Amino acid sequence: MNMAIRVFLLLLIIFSSIFPTLCIYEDQVGHMDWHQQYIGKVKHAVFHTQKAARKRVIVSTEENVVASLDLRRGEIFWRHVLGPNDVIDAIDIALGKYVITLSSGGTILRAWNLPDGQMMWESILSGATPSNSLLSIPTNLKIGKDDVVFVYGSGCLYAVASIDGEVIWKKELTSEGGNIQQLIYPDGTDIIYAVVLVGLAQFDAYQINVKTGELLKHSSRVFPAGFSGDLSFITSDIAVTLDTTGSVLVAVHFQGGAISFHQTHVSELDRDFSGAAVMLPTKLPGMFALEINKSIVFIKVTNEGKLEVVDTFGRSTAVTESLYLSEGQQAFGLVQQGDGEIILTVKRGDDWKSNLLQETIQMDYQRGIAHKVFVNTYARTDRSNGFRVLIVMEDHSLFLLQQGEIVWSREDGLASVTDVIASELPVEKDGVSVAKVEHNLFEWLKGHLLKLKGTLMIATPDDIAAIQKMRLQSSEKSKMTRDHNGFRKLLIVLTRAGKLFALHTGDGRIVWSLLLDSLRKSETCQNPRGLSLHQWQDPHHHVLDENPSVLVVGRCDHSTDSPGVLSIVDTYTGQERNRMGPAHSITRVIPLPFTDSVEQRLHLLLDVNLQARLYPRTTEALDIFLRELGNIYWYSADVDKGILKGHAVQKNCILEIADSYCFNTRDLWSIVLPSESEKIIATVTRDLNEAVHTQAKVTSDQEVMYKYISKNLLFLATVSPKAVGPTGSVTPEESWLVVYVIDTVTGRILHHMAHHGSQGPVQAVFSENWVVYHYFNLKAHRYEMSVIEIYDQSRLDNKDILKLLLGKHNLTSPITAYSRPEVIIKSQSYFFTHSVKTLAVTSTAKGITSKQLLLGTIGDQVLALDKRFLDPRRTINPTQAEKEEGIIPLTDSLPIIPQSYVTHALKVEGLRGITTVPAKLESTTLVFAYGVDLFFTRLAPSRTYDSLTEDFSYALLLITIVGLVIAIFVTWVWSEKKELKEKWR
Repeated sequence: MNMAIRVFLLLLIIFSSIFPTLCIYEDQVGHMDWHQQYIGKVKHAVFHTQKAARKRVIVSTEENVVASLDLRRGEIFWRHVLGPNDVIDAIDIALGKYVITLSSGGTILRAWNLPDGQMMWESILSGATPSNSLLSIPTNLKIGKDDVVFVYGSGCLYAVASIDGEVIWKKELTSEGGNIQQLIYPDGTDIIYAVVLVGLAQFDAYQINVKTGELLKHSSRVFPAGFSGDLSFITSDIAVTLDTTGSVLVAVHFQGGAISFHQTHVSELDRDFSGAAVMLPTKLPGMFALEINKSIVFIKVTNEGKLEVVDTFGRSTAVTESLYLSEGQQAFGLVQQGDGEIILTVKRGDDWKSNLLQETIQMDYQRGIAHKVFVNTYARTDRSNGFRVLIVMEDHSLFLLQQGEIVWSREDGLASVTDVIASELPVEKDGVSVAKVEHNLFEWLKGHLLKLKGTLMIATPDDIAAIQKMRLQSSEKSKMTRDHNGFRKLLIVLTRAGKLFALHTGDGRIVWSLLLDSLRKSETCQNPRGLSLHQWQDPHHHVLDENPSVLVVGRCDHSTDSPGVLSIVDTYTGQERNRMGPAHSITRVIPLPFTDSVEQRLHLLLDVNLQARLYPRTTEALDIFLRELGNIYWYSADVDKGILKGHAVQKNCILEIADSYCFNTRDLWSIVLPSESEKIIATVTRDLNEAVHTQAKVTSDQEVMYKYISKNLLFLATVSPKAVGPTGSVTPEESWLVVYVIDTVTGRILHHMAHHGSQGPVQAVFSENWVVYHYFNLKAHRYEMSVIEIYDQSRLDNKDILKLLLGKHNLTSPITAYSRPEVIIKSQSYFFTHSVKTLAVTSTAKGITSKQLLLGTIGDQVLALDKRFLDPRRTINPTQAEKEEGIIPLTDSLPIIPQSYVTHALKVEGLRGITTVPAKLESTTLVFAYGVDLFFTRLAPSRTYDSLTEDFSYALLLITIVGLVIAIFVTWVWSEKKELKEKWR
């Protein structure tokens, strides 16, 4: 038998050495995660289509991104994401090889290398007077040997060398509070004209020497009625604007320094005019555009200075800037919105009646209307002018149209995600194949035809790409049904444009999208914006009969007292089930832990008058709410006044029209922080859906500590008023950080601690019975992370076994927030290397798996940090029992392990938030990080202890088992023969 064991071990070693790679963790990058890059809503675009270079378009976006896009496929050649406060004001191309960007209110001028995006130089343009900014790059203008760039910002005009960014001259314009409208450089002269509006009534014109910056002439004149909006320049010496009433057109002539005004009433151009007109920001040769009576009117200025209406279009019309053609001719484009189509028209500037191009393109209604249009020309093979048009849609998507077709499209609305919620996929029913769930009959037949062509080797490259896409979609991780591990889900994301997207966690593809009508601009809702997403219905018991849905909460304006809008959307189909509003204002949404018979979750919506309204508005929901009325509490924090209050529901509202779903609220308690010493900067509460596996924690010395678990706890952070500014703006003696743990039912302060010489911003996360927060230590000149753990002392008697046997323990006694809790606090602080943008914690289905902190670093990456490093019980020399418990020796700094970066070598540019979703498999959590980019992955903080890895070789396991069985049988036969021979001796 000993011989058999030896042979068994020898074979096991041999089989292990045959496949040495099995003991190495395979690189899973791209297998369990996906990364998508976006740029955001485009606001400026410059085409670069020289024959010797790759055709591209340079864009800047509302997400402060400057990028170079391939005109053929829409792919990103390069991009740079500037800071959140570094707003891009203008872009242009200089010398045919530099991309010039002006940002931060005209104070930062940069040049980027056009082919690869490398920054060539940067100039800081300082000025004393805040103003708008303007960038102008005239052609064929040199000062000495340098091509020049003109910049206006902070009340000063600069001439900057485009080759190195050196300021050639600077001229401070004397107008205070002036906004520059135009820089005009007539060819062949040494004079540049600057036109400035001062206040609402004064028009200033400056004549400046191009080479020296010397002020040659300054003309100024006041228009008594005042101006409304910006100027629209018709020629180099004529501009048009509206007066303050919006009913009179004012033509401003400023030839040779003499300024004159000519007024024309809008009613003379449109007899049906009523109300006020709006000047549209267009740059058309010899004409301008007005919005009158919900229509866009194009008005031409004749050679005699008269105004003549050329044409009138519907409100959903976008106009491009003028485009220079050959022989000095100019053209511009019009985009009109129809029923599911876009009509593109390109007209010549001097001939309105004839069209250079007119095309009709089918467009998805879910894109909304066209917001901005950019046009570019190219030479066709027959030497005629062809046009390519870049269109920015209402949902922030980007399209390139050419020859009547959509060449490519980009879903750049996903660069502005405001909220995320996860939803389950449908259950795969018996007898229904996945193909029937995912595709219709036509797509199913088309897929089989493509596979047949691939088998017969007659597929084209496009067919091969389609086959690969189908294989990816039909793979296990991309199915449109639930899996037993819970890895496949839908991520429902809400964007700033008011559009919902459903992203598949398997590969990140868009399953459906919906541009919500309730979040689109209308007469009753002028500036709608989406606020948040909430789970409305999650039918666990009726999963085969009903689909889950989400509640989308929005507001008609940025102010808190503006009307609110609500939409309920089916997460499987993307259809809007119900829509409410504009109605009462919405300042806060409180999801309640109650559901009705159809598993709709109850929500309490608070308005600006502190009145609470119950949704859904059903009798059943009202009955449930009234039964639980005494158990509903919440808090509010007035940051400006430094007041923290607790609230509860009181009774029905007293309204003109009785509403049984509206309730008044009452104040339970208040905490007033001294305004001269403390300013609220952060509040954090626990996730209501967080799962806690056990309340008890067994220590190394076999003691039991009971976690103080309460969903009513609030973490509050305040700083001294002088420390509210950016990090390092105050001295350590002037700054302090104070943190509180407060019970929101009673207002009782359970713990508070002061960090002297520390400053915000504070990023914090609250989980189970502990809080981790990140801040800056001014004295040590380093970032710090602190942890607070709260334990319940009232449960300590439960360790007595005799009491447990006699039933005298208090494990089942009810817990009330009104009884004074006996708590013990443990805390510790550690130095940390990085600045942190956002902070999150992993969540699992049952809460058994150990926690990891997910830190969004200043480098736009996500770092996973084991919670054990932030254990307040860490000591310098832990005992052997403490080491067995998992306590790590104490160090002053938290380690950063390169392998702990969840995003690997990738960056989530403009990182704003991290969301974690538990999978059904207890060991695994799903992580979604969003900013300008999107990133998704799966994490196993304690390894996959409850499952085998996806690349586990079952064939090798079977071969090994069969080989070992055969080896055992053979050795057993050999052993029997050997024993028989020994007996015959």
